[in-house]
Amino acid sequence: MGKDVFVEKPLALSVKDGEKLVALAREKNRVLMVGHILEYHPAILKLKELVKKGELGKINYVYSNRLNLGKFRKEENILWSFAPHDISVILLLTEEMPLEISTHGGNYLQQEIADVTVTNMRFASGLRAHIFVSWLHPFKEQKLVVVGDKKMAVFDDVAPQDKLLLYEHRIDWIDRIPVPSKENAKPITFPDTEPLKKECLQFLESIASRRLPQTDGEEGLRVLRVLEASQQSLKDNGRVVPLTQPLPETTFFAHETSTIDKNCSIGKGTRIWHYSHIMEDASIGKNCTIGQNVFVGRKVSIGNNVKIQNNVSVFEAVTIEDGVFCGPSSVFTNVFNPRSLIPRKDEFRKTLVKKGASIGANTTIICGNTLGRFSFIGAGSVVTRDVPDFALVYGNPAKVQGWVCGCGASLSFCSSEEDMQSSKCSACGKQYEKIGEKVYQAG
Repeated sequence: MGKDVFVEKPLALSVKDGEKLVALAREKNRVLMVGHILEYHPAILKLKELVKKGELGKINYVYSNRLNLGKFRKEENILWSFAPHDISVILLLTEEMPLEISTHGGNYLQQEIADVTVTNMRFASGLRAHIFVSWLHPFKEQKLVVVGDKKMAVFDDVAPQDKLLLYEHRIDWIDRIPVPSKENAKPITFPDTEPLKKECLQFLESIASRRLPQTDGEEGLRVLRVLEASQQSLKDNGRVVPLTQPLPETTFFAHETSTIDKNCSIGKGTRIWHYSHIMEDASIGKNCTIGQNVFVGRKVSIGNNVKIQNNVSVFEAVTIEDGVFCGPSSVFTNVFNPRSLIPRKDEFRKTLVKKGASIGANTTIICGNTLGRFSFIGAGSVVTRDVPDFALVYGNPAKVQGWVCGCGASLSFCSSEEDMQSSKCSACGKQYEKIGEKVYQAG
């Protein structure tokens, strides 16, 4: 019907139906959002932040208990009723899909409707996780435990206070024997915001901005794949089920340490190396090289065959056309008069780097300027004004010091009283004309 949709968990009752919904939303350009409410819980978001920063170290084990007495269902079993929340949180924290799943359960109140299930998951990284859900339990418990090799965290959603605790336990090796050194729990504070309200606001924001929500259809589909594999294992008395899922067509390479946010467009043959971060809504063309520790900001547009060397920051409001070279540690700015205490996101000045330009190492490009076609910026320069096509500039501030061919060789224009001068590249033979302070390729 062409409507944006916010659907409660799970996304669908089968992976096949879920895939149809995701494809339909993409075809109609509609927002499809799933009600995995814990991904909007401030404690879970804080825990995700701690994991992302490495506070817990390498995550070795995660388990989640969601237990209560009732409410009993006739339409679905406990796995489909309770576990979607736990699955979504585990996938959020681990940022990987399990390799295989095994689920055991028991039917005590109704035939063929499981009241209790325990699901075990094994991940490629070596991480293990289990989910224990039951509506046939003497008391309510909603607890998530994350065990890292540095620290351990506990989220207890039923606790009246101190819902998120961090344990800085240490394991000491004494005479080749591991001995625990226990520490008191440290409460972790987080904003007192209502998850349901935050979830609803996310849906409204996505409708207005047309940007994907945190729990979009793809995220719902990942949870659905885990649910379906768990159900198959439960049906087969706990048989280990490999998590079969169609792999996305990988047309580019991204090193495992790099971070690529949602809704990025990355072209075929592009390579993204160690510790680089590509933010949401960024667009990178075909056959590009993104070096180590490169930052590409939101909505940045990068063309085809672009080379961005190590430690380069390309901030929002920058557009880089085809065939551009950015030397190591070159920097683009997007605010002319930044102040830490004054937000100026609505004052970004656009920077355009035209086709074939080369930017030397440690160069700073002040925002609001255009670098012309096949221009050449010398290393260590500070660009404070527009650069003409084919110009060689360097210095602080950078000034026109000469002219270069599209191949990078120097051009020599004879001094003349005439308005137009000509030059032939000694390296490739291309012809150029200079009229005033502008250079054009002849023909």
